[in-house]
Amino acid sequence: MTRTIRVACVALLALAAATSVKESGPIPPDKIPAAIHTAVGAADRPDADKALDAGRMPEQMLAFFGVAPGMKVADLYAGGGYTTELLARVVGPNGKVYSQEPMFPPELKQIEDAWTARLARPALANVVAVHKGLADDFLPASPGSLDLVVINMNYHDLVLQKLDRDKVNATVFAALKKGGAYGIVDHSAKPGGGDESLQLHRIGEGFLTKEVEKAGFKLDAASSALRNAKDDRTWSTSPRVAGEKRGTSDRFMLRFVKP
Repeated sequence: MTRTIRVACVALLALAAATSVKESGPIPPDKIPAAIHTAVGAADRPDADKALDAGRMPEQMLAFFGVAPGMKVADLYAGGGYTTELLARVVGPNGKVYSQEPMFPPELKQIEDAWTARLARPALANVVAVHKGLADDFLPASPGSLDLVVINMNYHDLVLQKLDRDKVNATVFAALKKGGAYGIVDHSAKPGGGDESLQLHRIGEGFLTKEVEKAGFKLDAASSALRNAKDDRTWSTSPRVAGEKRGTSDRFMLRFVKP
């Protein structure tokens, strides 16, 4: 077998291993629940959030993960709180959102400040602030009490920071109800990208899936709603350097369940 053929085989195997379920297409607008339409379309959502919607497609994310009124959910690595606010609006006053924010270095303090200011707004009265790193006891929810835990475009950061993802995923597993979902969106890397891809703030779908399933989860569904075949996956998705490309990366969206 020539080296070229071996490389091609490895690439095909990596692609096949990336997900053990067939990707579904985007959810038709008329199939998205009214509570999600209402949350995304709320007039008092920040303009800065609305500007991100075209690239992030929040209605697709929320509907694919099955977010609904009354749920108890968690948003890990919340950043500025974009996803936290959407979750809070959908689950409503009878639901609850645990918004976990890591301890950022001083040069990124503006992210924490934005998160803190957001959580003080009336629309997020159902949010519990968790200002702890993922290396700590980061989910105060009772075991088996959550319906959904989300990490939106930040699992790659856990790898970059060399956090104990086995511990993180085990904590999420314990917090979820039986049948609860672990929803992850991230920027896709080229097959076999390894550390080089992580520096571009991307991650291999198969690598991530293997780590999460190791904790006992089962991959239940995958969506192509955030795919972009024009992305060559050679540029950094970091918001600080992506520039006009922000929101155009090829992203996978996976839903794992606790059996």
